Amino acid sequence: SMKVSVLIPCFNEKNTIVKLLSLIEEQTQIDKQIIIVNDCSEDSSLDLVNNFKFLSEYLILSHYKNLGKGACIKTAQKHIKGDIVLIQDADLEYRPSDYYKLIAPIVNNKTNVVYGSRVLLRSRYANNNFTSFIRIFINHILTIMSNVLNNQKLTDAHTCYKVCKKSIFKKINLAENGFAFCPEFTSKISNLGEEIIEVPIDYFGRSYAEGKKIKSIDGIKAVTALIKYGLLKRNK
Repeated sequence: SMKVSVLIPCFNEKNTIVKLLSLIEEQTQIDKQIIIVNDCSEDSSLDLVNNFKFLSEYLILSHYKNLGKGACIKTAQKHIKGDIVLIQDADLEYRPSDYYKLIAPIVNNKTNVVYGSRVLLRSRYANNNFTSFIRIFINHILTIMSNVLNNQKLTDAHTCYKVCKKSIFKKINLAENGFAFCPEFTSKISNLGEEIIEVPIDYFGRSYAEGKKIKSIDGIKAVTALIKYGLLKRNK
């Protein structure tokens, strides 16, 4: 009976966006509002989205300048109608077939916030679906740092799949425009005193040649965000 608002930042994802939307619409037992924020794509992503035959309630928004993932989430935040908010990347690294297990702890009143962990199904360093050992290592270090600063027990703090009640999501005043949105969100959720529950999800990492956009500098920005919104915020 709970409606799920699926927020999808999209920048140059012509190879995956139609397949992704089809997979989302296959989750027919979930009442959905799909919000796509086109982040000034330079390819045919927006045309493909505009021509897609949606079955669910949907909204297509556009930026006239490329602003970043966090900016897309902020734009979508103003238009949420669902009881639950779910963040979905426009690639196919994360699969909508996991939606049921992601929303279940919230629907069953076990928690207000759920993260999908890429490393609960198989050992972190034996997970061949990550594209490189360096990415695994950096993700591990950032997760440890996030747990220390935010008093959480996460295995994958920087996963795309972040799900929470709308009432919680609306309390968060987001500031970051880029990928630093991710640690900012975790820190601000933690500052509200919310415990984050994780569920295992499938993950199919892609390479930079296939369109991956996050870069090494984003790791540095993540550390800065964790300090800014976690450590320094609580010490004020």
